[in-house]
Amino acid sequence: MSPEYVRPYVKANKNDDRDAEAIAEAATRPTMRFVPVKSEAKSEIQALHRARSRLVAERTALINHLRALLLERGFVAAQGRKRLEAQLEVFADEDDPRLSPPCAC
Repeated sequence: MSPEYVRPYVKANKNDDRDAEAIAEAATRPTMRFVPVKSEAKSEIQALHRARSRLVAERTALINHLRALLLERGFVAAQGRKRLEAQLEVFADEDDPRLSPPCAC
């Protein structure tokens, strides 16, 4: 069942017991529409999309973290993964006094 069809049957504040009671009440209605079960192929595709989305979000967070660390040391890095990659070679100058030895790796 779709959640928007169950919502009218919730009697008071939301909690698990009241949600279960509302689902049971809604399921007994003769005009209730049910959501079909996804096929295995669609479920696998959805799982892949969610995994990819999570990887992209983590990559973005890591890039932003790296840009913030570089900014603390006086390097202004461009936004975007490709532009940052192009600038990383410039930032890797070991003779630059703004980078301590552990950061210059």
